[in-house]
Amino acid sequence: MGIFITAYNTICNLGYGMEEIYQNACRGDISKFTQTSDIIKNTKIRIGKVSHTLPEITKPDYNTRCNRLVLACFELMKKDFAGLISRYGKDNIAIVCATTNTGVEEFEKSQNPKHFEIGNPSEFTKDYLGLNNFATTVSTACSSGIKAFSIANQILNSNIAEATIVIGVDSIAKLPLFGFHSLEILSPNPTNPFSKNRSGINIGEGAAVFILEKEKTRNSIEICSIGETTDVYHATCPDPKAKEVINAINQALTKAQISPQDIDYINLHGTGTISNEIMEANAIYSIFKDQTLCSSTKPLTGHCLGAASSIETALCCKLIQTKNPIIYPHIYDGNYDKTLPKIKLVDKNYNAEKISHCLCTAFGFGGTNAVIILGEPKNE
Repeated sequence: MGIFITAYNTICNLGYGMEEIYQNACRGDISKFTQTSDIIKNTKIRIGKVSHTLPEITKPDYNTRCNRLVLACFELMKKDFAGLISRYGKDNIAIVCATTNTGVEEFEKSQNPKHFEIGNPSEFTKDYLGLNNFATTVSTACSSGIKAFSIANQILNSNIAEATIVIGVDSIAKLPLFGFHSLEILSPNPTNPFSKNRSGINIGEGAAVFILEKEKTRNSIEICSIGETTDVYHATCPDPKAKEVINAINQALTKAQISPQDIDYINLHGTGTISNEIMEANAIYSIFKDQTLCSSTKPLTGHCLGAASSIETALCCKLIQTKNPIIYPHIYDGNYDKTLPKIKLVDKNYNAEKISHCLCTAFGFGGTNAVIILGEPKNE
């Protein structure tokens, strides 16, 4: 049974809504960041914060920045949600949210335990939309976004619900910043993925919201397949040989019944860290060689943690829906790390005739690997 993304929208530092984000991403705009030394003492970091004013939430238990980011997406999708509830009613729509922070920043000030609960955005969504079905949250570090799609697929295929709302959200907070600082992978400079000069990540924030249904619509995107594996290698460092990442990609290709040559674009995890790029270059080259267009969009959006692959999935959806799309350029200093196998990174102003299939990768602490293949719905 096919599962289709029938509506989606997103916000992040690049813009307020998919269209603005797409235009800024196509330009390779890396200006939407702030360099600050106010968060970590004597340390400059670069963060990609949403600059737009976010809608207010009146209920104290739900008044967190994460939920306000989600609400901003909801307001962009009012018609989509009205149509969804009209089609299925409030008892047949499930919710799956991907996040890592929820209201950890607000909890420090409010001491309201609801803010600290990992399931708070899912509960907020259920309350805000008045839904009565299943609501859950997945938090597997930076693979959470794609993992949420996997759970949503299982819900729909098991007939627990007729439609699922999938959310990825995270906000900038001190706790994860301190954690990444302790690992010595925060960079004060722009993220520089696959460069010999790469020095770490820039943290971003944002939300992406998707509606998944069993029936395709005129502009829907098909979730062709999802591949998931676990390294069992190290708590924070990926396996440089990328054995299980390769398995995840091959698993997804097999499920989708397509070959590597059918993938038109790969949105790389591309964090700008030493260890990720060793692993990811090995994985991509082993399957695709230097033949498939690739780019990391984290120099544009920052690393949005639990929301990262949700936002990146939205970026892939936009490419598939756009005629003659400009492919998101891989922004770095141009000094490719020659110790890595060479993959095909996208230059600025690269126009494609058509994007039929995208692969999006996501890897998280604990060796959790997830990849998703998106495509045009098949003609039946």
